[in-house]
Amino acid sequence: MANTNNIEDKACCDTDQQPNKQKKQEEKTSSTFLQTWGSGIVSLVILLAGIAADQWGQPAFFQGWIRIGWYVLAYLPVGWPVLVKGWKSILKGDVFTEFFLMGIATLGAFAIGEYPEAVAVMLFYAIGELFQDAAVNRAKRNIKALLDIRPESASVQRNGQMMTVHPEEVQTGETIQVKPGEKVPLDGKMLSEKSSFNTSALTGESKPATYNKGENVLAGMVNLDRLIELKVTRLFNESSLARILELVQNATARKAKTEQFIRRFARVYTPIVTFLAVGLAFLPYFFVENYVFEDWLYRALIFLVISCPCALVISIPLGYFGGIGAASRKGILFKGSNFLDLMTKVNTVVMDKTGTLTKGVFEVQKAVTMDGITIDWLSLAADMESKSTHPIAKAIVEYARTQGKDISEPEQQEEVAGHGLKGKVQGKQVLIGNQKLMAKEGIVTCADAAGEVNTVIHAAVGGKYAGYLVIADELKEDASQAIEVIRKSGVRELIMLSGDKDAVTQQVAKTLGIDKAFGDLLPEQKVQKVEELKKDANRVIAFVGDGINDAPVLALADVGMAMGGLGSDAAIETADVVIQTDQPSKIATAIQLGKQTKRIVWQNISLAFGVKLIVLALGAGGLATMWEAVFADVGVALLAILNAVRIQRN
Repeated sequence: MANTNNIEDKACCDTDQQPNKQKKQEEKTSSTFLQTWGSGIVSLVILLAGIAADQWGQPAFFQGWIRIGWYVLAYLPVGWPVLVKGWKSILKGDVFTEFFLMGIATLGAFAIGEYPEAVAVMLFYAIGELFQDAAVNRAKRNIKALLDIRPESASVQRNGQMMTVHPEEVQTGETIQVKPGEKVPLDGKMLSEKSSFNTSALTGESKPATYNKGENVLAGMVNLDRLIELKVTRLFNESSLARILELVQNATARKAKTEQFIRRFARVYTPIVTFLAVGLAFLPYFFVENYVFEDWLYRALIFLVISCPCALVISIPLGYFGGIGAASRKGILFKGSNFLDLMTKVNTVVMDKTGTLTKGVFEVQKAVTMDGITIDWLSLAADMESKSTHPIAKAIVEYARTQGKDISEPEQQEEVAGHGLKGKVQGKQVLIGNQKLMAKEGIVTCADAAGEVNTVIHAAVGGKYAGYLVIADELKEDASQAIEVIRKSGVRELIMLSGDKDAVTQQVAKTLGIDKAFGDLLPEQKVQKVEELKKDANRVIAFVGDGINDAPVLALADVGMAMGGLGSDAAIETADVVIQTDQPSKIATAIQLGKQTKRIVWQNISLAFGVKLIVLALGAGGLATMWEAVFADVGVALLAILNAVRIQRN
């Protein structure tokens, strides 16, 4: 009772503090707005007042040094930070930056008496930078907010009492409580009978999921039903959520080729246009009659303003930020923007069967005992499988329990990769596995088993064949839709590789309309199949698997996609793309998002270069003023940013 009262008292205190928290948040927001936009607003007000004075009569006092001083006053709030950044870059050896271009252009405009235009160029440049920063920060916040949903406290049971501590202080094996409406702070195993959870922040799936006693619940899920208890299985910094958050935040470090090219291009492009501007100012002296230095300097300054590469340098990474964020909201994690680009080229999708296209939740359909077998082979088989985490092993153990069998651990157990298990149970040598295992051990199986379409698991005790189990899996709800949508996404060939028996594999392939299917494959044989496919240089292969058994193939493929890999270390470490929702239809979504992102990036590149080239030509010919230059630089940058932000709304 004491614990309950403490919780209620804390809740009351939290309620009382909410108005204060809200007020502080509003004050913080207001303060941030002034810090961000204050200098721009001050500069704009002074500039407009100066332009008004120039246009309407130019009073006697607004002349000479007073007029110059007025525009300098308008320039400094937005210009000084840019000049400082440019100077610091020069000291570091990086001379030709956008800050250098804007500084030279605006100071040059002051030198030839174009005061309002100098202030306007720097003002609009500063405003454009603020919009760019806001857009990039929004994209980063969207990405981080998708996964940075770890609570700051956890209720842990210690010395018979519930204590509220930071999740970092909770150790594995401890018991925590999660109330309805609270986020799960750490990965844990359900000790309570069952509860429903909102998993949308992790998987993008809006439909609540029910977890029963003994099942694993992940940090970041929201408990919906009742007060539950969990046994912590992972430390705070090792939770699935923490690792995925790190994955998404680091995704922006792996650049797409387009992004890498633009960054390299900007480093070469900026010094070139600077020297061209110098040439534009001075070379006409040797070729043009009635050469007026101020006129050609003005054209050169316009040229510098127009040529600033910020529209490209900002909007392109922003497009990839948006693509990664949009994918994350749909439960698809890209390890880098380079994989967004690669997804657009995928023309061959190779898939595992179990856990990718099928649910991987097996059920024993029947158990057949051979004539003359009196030993309880089913119980021995379940004992042998009791330590395995394979879905088929779990199905056998669960079936044995429903038949009233007591399960114990084997005395010896050895896994034969791709075949099954062998070992000793209750003093007896036991084999449990597929036809290959029986053939390898020289055991003759039942002829009737060969006629079964579904998966057959054979058992032998003491070197004698005892019986077999027929086990069936079922297709995922969206498997058929997934194949259809993947084809529409431009994939020309779909191939399925499976370790399951070939008859089952072919049946699933026929049902779904998959082009080719190969069954009875060991992990190394899957690798061989993908290596054969890669000999065709025109193929770009995406392999989709469960992220554990298929880790070698995930690493080999051009794009490795882990299906349902939210809680799988192997999936996150090996795959290039992790599909958290366990839905094969997300393969097509990943391809479509990659194509949309690339389309937006190239739209921005075309827009920036197209407008800049036109206005550069007009500026060099004396047909464009600083105002057109501002549009060609800041205006195009803003249009490109707005275009890039579109993908974040998907």
